[in-house]
Amino acid sequence: MSKPTYYITTPIYYSSGKLHIGHCYTTVICDAIARFKRMDGYDVFYLTGTDEHGQKVQQKAEAAGVTPKQFVDNLHEQIVKLWKVLNISYDKFIRTTDDYHEKAVQKIYEKLLASGDIYKSTYEGWYCTPCESFWTESQLVESKCPDCGREVRLQKEESYFFKLSKYSDRLIEFYKENPDFISPKSRMNEMINNFIKPGLKDLCISRTTFDWGVKLPFDPKHVAYVWVDALANYITALGYLQNDHSLYDKFWPADLHMVGKEIVRFHTIIWPALLMALGLPLPKKVYGHGWVLFGNDKMSKSKGNVVDPIVLADRYGADVVRYYLLREIPFGSDGSYTNEALLVRTNADLVNDLGNLVSRTTAMITQYFGGEIPAPDAYTELDKELVALCEGALDKVRADMDALSAPDALADIFKIIQRANKYIDETMPWTLNKNGDKARLGTVMYVLAECIRFSATLLSPFVPHTAERIFDKLGLDKPNDFSGLARFGGIGKGVTVHKGDNLFNRIDVDKELKELDKLAEQTNVEETEPQTPQISIEDFAKVKLVTAKVLSCEKVAKSDKLLVFKLQVGDEVRQVVSGIAQYYAPEYMVGKTVVLVANLKPAKIRGVESNGMILCAADGKKVVFVTPEAEIDSGKEVR
Repeated sequence: MSKPTYYITTPIYYSSGKLHIGHCYTTVICDAIARFKRMDGYDVFYLTGTDEHGQKVQQKAEAAGVTPKQFVDNLHEQIVKLWKVLNISYDKFIRTTDDYHEKAVQKIYEKLLASGDIYKSTYEGWYCTPCESFWTESQLVESKCPDCGREVRLQKEESYFFKLSKYSDRLIEFYKENPDFISPKSRMNEMINNFIKPGLKDLCISRTTFDWGVKLPFDPKHVAYVWVDALANYITALGYLQNDHSLYDKFWPADLHMVGKEIVRFHTIIWPALLMALGLPLPKKVYGHGWVLFGNDKMSKSKGNVVDPIVLADRYGADVVRYYLLREIPFGSDGSYTNEALLVRTNADLVNDLGNLVSRTTAMITQYFGGEIPAPDAYTELDKELVALCEGALDKVRADMDALSAPDALADIFKIIQRANKYIDETMPWTLNKNGDKARLGTVMYVLAECIRFSATLLSPFVPHTAERIFDKLGLDKPNDFSGLARFGGIGKGVTVHKGDNLFNRIDVDKELKELDKLAEQTNVEETEPQTPQISIEDFAKVKLVTAKVLSCEKVAKSDKLLVFKLQVGDEVRQVVSGIAQYYAPEYMVGKTVVLVANLKPAKIRGVESNGMILCAADGKKVVFVTPEAEIDSGKEVR
């Protein structure tokens, strides 16, 4: 009998710079779901990848002085490295620059043209380059992109349009017939009330103002709209419109598209309408989860609040990062990341609860029984309570995962762990050993070992490396499925434990917070430094350099490198942050005249707003600020 199939996808990723912990959230969740489904008897296909076309990619590549392909190759390398560090078990990694994908996208456009679902016209409207999104005037918020809050620009160009408006009624009908298609429910209400009911506009699906994209076969001066290109990956990765389409036949429609809430619109309106136009089945569910916030802000390099997951994984282990994201972030809602919460949660759950249980149990079995797990005697009512808790755990965790709630699943698993720790205190094995009650002591040790086996099996999808280490300590092979959880008593005779090193070591929270602050400071300062590609005289003319007088200067709290300046710039007073605290005392800078990049976009560095950049020169370890040769009033242009 063949296994049931399960197809799960993350959105394919594009990043303009350093990857942060927010990028990991969707992928880690999907990895836990995929691993759980595999162990629960499903034939799983887990897809992820990189979105590599579009105007913003071309612009970023130009700014970095490299070709778009060089730029996305570097991106691909970063992401693959990160997923390896975090132990992501994807079945396929797709790149939208893959030749088979580009050819399939061209065929999709040909099918849409042949069916009459696309036509050529002229687009005029508002476009957000960072989001690669078109917006109507009414959708803008304070004349800015409603998704990211950044500037949009009025754009006019010849384009092909997809008849999205044609599918309004069919989308509403599909939602009614499939009430669980969009989750959480609030996302469905948002799509209907904010987008469909006001009236869907036909969608611009080609561009002519740049050329980094899939060229349309019937009109090569046009490239495919990046979102059509990106969404199509879910079927092209399976072989749609290719010679070998066996994966498509087996796994489509997708069981779950997991996406961030900011791209629900593309996945629940545009994607279903495109599939309807192509005559293809629609995915079964789209889940739009919340964001990982830093304080109250969405994590962003420009805000100086990037948290590097590779640094965290190298320092504490990948499973610590995975566990935090899966346990701490409330699924479906926004969740806040703080270094302190990561460290406190690690100490409480992984060190005190899980690590303590495994360490104490293996130590006692080693001390009292020479390392061999003893056979149990008759179970008491207290023992039977743990037996029932273990044997009922899989059904609870399965229900949690069916609801896509990893936090609840982990909470249910840790009920076994916490109850087993309490069981040690209740049974007092040290007293049983002192009194010579070997039969009862053996039963207690066996019950504890079984509780650990159940817990480690259930934890395998969430913290796979930790689970593997636990089975090594128990002297057991790591299971590939949940069949061993059918009954309590799966550990046979002659199994020897190996205490070894602790699973996790206690973290000195105060000390680590200081270390993480230093690492973050270095990262954020480095990322505010400008790129230096070749530019034209016209580009240079866009930079506004002016003189500025230092009115005050202070160190930024908890930073060894940053100074915050108040600058007189003509009739204006500016606040600017600069990373020169190691080279100049604050009091030395007061009264000095500096050169300021005055039209640099405002940014937050270590939570302090900075409106400009003070020019400095560096020679090895020596840094000096640039100043006019002679005294001159503030606000004067530097040319």
